[in-house]
Amino acid sequence: MSVSEPFEAFGDIETIAERLLDPDAAIRRLAVIELAETASPEALPHLIDAADDENAEVRLQVAIALAEFDGAGAAGGLAKLVVDGDPSVTQAAADGLAELKHQEAGGSLLPLLDHASAFVRAAAFRGLKGLRRQDSLGPALIALRDADATVRVQALGTVAYLKLDSTIPSLIAATRDEDAEVRAAAVNALTFTAQPAAAEAVAAALGDANWQVRAAAAESLGRIGHGSAADALCKALSDQYWQVQQKSLGALGKLKANMALPRIVTLLESDMPTLRKEAAAALGEIGDSSAREALAAHADDPDPDVRKTVRWALTRLI
Repeated sequence: MSVSEPFEAFGDIETIAERLLDPDAAIRRLAVIELAETASPEALPHLIDAADDENAEVRLQVAIALAEFDGAGAAGGLAKLVVDGDPSVTQAAADGLAELKHQEAGGSLLPLLDHASAFVRAAAFRGLKGLRRQDSLGPALIALRDADATVRVQALGTVAYLKLDSTIPSLIAATRDEDAEVRAAAVNALTFTAQPAAAEAVAAALGDANWQVRAAAAESLGRIGHGSAADALCKALSDQYWQVQQKSLGALGKLKANMALPRIVTLLESDMPTLRKEAAAALGEIGDSSAREALAAHADDPDPDVRKTVRWALTRLI
């Protein structure tokens, strides 16, 4: 809930709420704004009632207002609005659901997981993710087979936030999903564990046909921190996309992969300042003194960010 001045500063809530019955939609919308500004729980029932307003602009304002509250009441109002017929209202309600923090809010979201609309199902999983409710796990695992890729992505987030070793096989299977966005979400979801099987699956994604998946895999391997991925990451430094090379450099630095030093040093000669900077940073993270000469040769790099990173890296060498 928003922190605000005492609601008395905004006027009596019941007086403001009376304007929700005004024939003029603009006045009703302003009343919604004023009720939200009170930040008082007493305003919440009036806002929920206003979710049934005939005017889409008013309902949109209600969705925005309810996002400033929390708990089961606000969730119920947002759940009603996420199935609204107006796209702007449903999007605002979906965004509001993602901000919920209290576990009680999940009671209004769980029924939406069976809704006919993929947008609604995805919004419900998006809201449930941060709540970390155990009763969302079963539906989320089932939804990993949903026909809609967006639903599968959001279900993956719900599963990953629970951080349960028992879900690792399902997350690994999702790294082979037909949709690239789902595969990228799956490799990101596996970062909560250092189990060898998870690291192996994410390392395999470095060979994915989609470069965004490969980049996500490289970054995730750095977060997983399993040294077995060093060889695959070293090979990924030759990827045709610089974004994959950049993420691979970052991961190799986190893994302190000495075996990658020769290949990392060659990227200090890249035409791209971003890669030269990342290569210098990786060498600094690894901290091997054998890279001193190569780093010192770039102390006068034409790019100021590269020079700064080189200076930092030199101080890290043992």
